[in-house]
Amino acid sequence: MDFQWKKWSTSEQFNKDCQMYDDAPICFLLSKGIRINHQDIYISTLQRSMDTAKQLFGERDFIPTKLLDEVPLCASVISNKKLPLIFWNISARLQWFFNIYTQKECRKETVYRAEQFINMIADKEKDCIIVTHGFFMHTLLSQMKQPAFKISHAKLSYSNGEYVIAER
Repeated sequence: MDFQWKKWSTSEQFNKDCQMYDDAPICFLLSKGIRINHQDIYISTLQRSMDTAKQLFGERDFIPTKLLDEVPLCASVISNKKLPLIFWNISARLQWFFNIYTQKECRKETVYRAEQFINMIADKEKDCIIVTHGFFMHTLLSQMKQPAFKISHAKLSYSNGEYVIAER
């Protein structure tokens, strides 16, 4: 990701940084053009998801869906005082976890999106590839375990281009 978070910021600056992060171009070195056989490739609607998919699979048709978008992040409180980045990140994710509606989306809503996506692909009963984002991916994988998907390569943190395999 070609973006540097400010270590200290006001709530307004943190919100701007969150938007800039979502819009920032990706930077990673991977070989282009992984060969796949006519599988559907689902991506989020964020540009970095499209960029990652193109880097991995070359120019082809992708299926964008908001169901795979990253969990949005915003300041947990309104403050003109500069606070450390770790405060903004932890307090916002705690609000998300405890379903506090000061965040743009709460955990219940994220889980619901993940369930909708899983139902959509399960109904098709065919292999697919999913290009999504690290924080959302944790929720998606957690929900995939419910209908008996076997998950391999799961981690606590992901870098661009890393993958997880989920099988039924």
